[in-house]
Amino acid sequence: MVAKALFRAWSDLLRPRILSLVLAGIGLTILLFVALQAGAFWLIRLFTPGSFTLPWIGAIDIGNALSWSSLALFPLMGFFLMAPVAAGFCGLFAERVSEAVERIHYPSATGQPMDFLDGLLETMVLMAAIIGVAILSLALTPFLGPLAPILFYGLNGWSLGREFFQMAARRHLHGLQATALRKENSGKITVAGALIAVLLTVPVVNIIGPLLAAAAFTHLFHLIRGRTGQSSPVPRG
Repeated sequence: MVAKALFRAWSDLLRPRILSLVLAGIGLTILLFVALQAGAFWLIRLFTPGSFTLPWIGAIDIGNALSWSSLALFPLMGFFLMAPVAAGFCGLFAERVSEAVERIHYPSATGQPMDFLDGLLETMVLMAAIIGVAILSLALTPFLGPLAPILFYGLNGWSLGREFFQMAARRHLHGLQATALRKENSGKITVAGALIAVLLTVPVVNIIGPLLAAAAFTHLFHLIRGRTGQSSPVPRG
C-alpha cells in the first residue's frame, strides 16, 4: 500500500497541473537561498572593518575577502536548511497538490479545502517538526554514534507521516476522526514518512520532497479508506 502510494505520487509530479506547483516550489526555494546568500555577502561588506597591511603581502581588504568567502556558506546552508525551507514553501502548495490528485484519481471522493490560516498553521507545524528533529538528532549523535541515523529517520518518519496524513485526512474528516484513522494505521504512515525523510536528505531531490509527500499521503489516505470500506467523503464542519 505504501509503495503503491509513492509510485502514484511520483507519476503525478509529471502531470501538468501538479508540475507547475512543483516548479513554483523549486523556484521560490532557490530564490530564497540566493537572497540569503546575497544578504550575507552585503552584510559582511557593510559591517566588516577596512583593510590592513601584512609584510610582503601588502594591503588586504577584510570586507572584500570575507564577503567572497561567504559564498562557501551556500552549500552549507543548502545542506542544513533546504528541507525545512522547502517544506515551508511547498507546504503552501500542499493543499493544491492534494486537490489535484483527488480530481485526477478520486473525482467522486474529493474533499473540502482547508482554510488558509489552518493550512498556514499546518505548514508552520511541519517546519517546526523538521527543524526540531534535526536539532535533537544532532544533539544526541555523540551519544548514539551509528544509531543516530535510526533515530533521525525514525523520528522524522513519525512526525512527517503524522503531519502529512493529517493534512490529507482533514480534507475529509473532522480532527478527531482524522487522528483516530491515523492511529489505526500508524505503522504504514510512519514507514511512508520515513521514506519521505530519506528523500529530504538527498540534495536537489529534497526540494520536491514535501510536494511528493502531499501527493503520496493523499493516495495513502484514499487507499486506507478504500480498504476499510469508507471511500465516500465525510463532510467536515
